[in-house]
Amino acid sequence: MGCDSSLLLLFLCVAAAAIVAVNAQTYDGCDNELPSELAGNYSGLDCRTVWNTFVLRYSQSKDHELSIVVSTVYTTGWVGMGFSKDGLMVGSSAMVGWMGKTGLHHIKQFLLKGQTSSQVVANEGNLLMATGSEPKVVVDQAKIYLAFKAKFSEKVTRQQILFAFGSSIPVDNKLTKHTDKMSMAFDFSTGSTEAGAYPHNLKRSHGALAIFGWGVLAPIGAIIARYCKRWDPMWFYLHVGIQFVAFIIGLAAVVAGVALYNKLHANLAAHRGLGIFILVLGILQILSFFLRPNKEAKLRKYWNWFHHWVGRLTLFFAAVNIVYGIHVAEAGTSWKAGYGFVLSVILLTTIVLETLLWTRWSGKTVDPPTY
Repeated sequence: MGCDSSLLLLFLCVAAAAIVAVNAQTYDGCDNELPSELAGNYSGLDCRTVWNTFVLRYSQSKDHELSIVVSTVYTTGWVGMGFSKDGLMVGSSAMVGWMGKTGLHHIKQFLLKGQTSSQVVANEGNLLMATGSEPKVVVDQAKIYLAFKAKFSEKVTRQQILFAFGSSIPVDNKLTKHTDKMSMAFDFSTGSTEAGAYPHNLKRSHGALAIFGWGVLAPIGAIIARYCKRWDPMWFYLHVGIQFVAFIIGLAAVVAGVALYNKLHANLAAHRGLGIFILVLGILQILSFFLRPNKEAKLRKYWNWFHHWVGRLTLFFAAVNIVYGIHVAEAGTSWKAGYGFVLSVILLTTIVLETLLWTRWSGKTVDPPTY
């Protein structure tokens, strides 16, 4: 039985692979002409490819009437464009279009009162449609076009806009959860774009720090403490060093989570509560290091129980909260597969090493170590 140094490298590689960003496709649909059904009322528009296959055509009149045509590749489901005050979904008004199962085309305004399907209300919203021009949706050559004209009280320049699409056809004007979304700031006077107010990078940083600190380093430190004691005192220095680094990175994850909550005010009480609980357990572990009695002290036995079980609780709840966080954040398959593989390797390694440990001690009169 040994402490395989390659295991640490494997864990780090898997954690890094789980958070590699997917490169976006390059697409330019401005070279394509509008369908004949839209060419008359929506001619002479400026055009920008704004996100993946989403193309935004637009123009603004002197009386602040904004003409919009949004197009993207389409097979089924719904496509939407929203106007937001802060770049977030809640509180925004969106124009959403789709082709029904019978072939009828639909386009409606929705008010996004919340994040659930029941809170996305059809035929409500803050966008004032221009008189004499009905919104229209056209499906042509595997593309969908949403066309509408909105009236504003003043010239529209820099505006927070949202794009989203879902794979399911709405039934009774009920939108299913989006497959993907994008938030950005678009300047209708210059055609320039910039990252929206939604803190995607902060969200990814929070998840990556939590996985690396609580989900990778902390279990490695615990494995070293239990299965590598034959290399005394090296195991102790490795255990303390790795766990201290894990706590610092985990603390950074909590700080990032607090900053993320202050921006989004997301209703994730369970995730937030577990995070605080894990942080408290981590602080107790750090304090216990400085209050560690001598090996000969009578209190050492009770200190061992405290340290061991608080550590195990920390690892258990950290794993639970990471899995839950990936779920509620809609992080995607790469995050789920990456951390799932890391967790599987940790559990399998622990089972193998624990079996070898008890096999080694089974023929001896001395009891196995408690940690």
